[in-house]
Amino acid sequence: MRTTLDIDETLLNEAVERSGARTKTEVIEDALTRYVRALRRESLKKRILGGDLGIDLTDEQFEKLRGRA
Repeated sequence: MRTTLDIDETLLNEAVERSGARTKTEVIEDALTRYVRALRRESLKKRILGGDLGIDLTDEQFEKLRGRA
């Protein structure tokens, strides 16, 4: 799907360089994937904890519980 976006060119170019991606599209798709995963992780964390259990996990602790650390 083609979309026109106004993105900071310096930031995008740095992301391409640092990531080793071949294209800007690849960088943007990777960033969106990581962002959505983070949102899903937070949503799951809130559901697991119920919000009222008084348990506060860091992202690292949560990942360890999931077996991905």
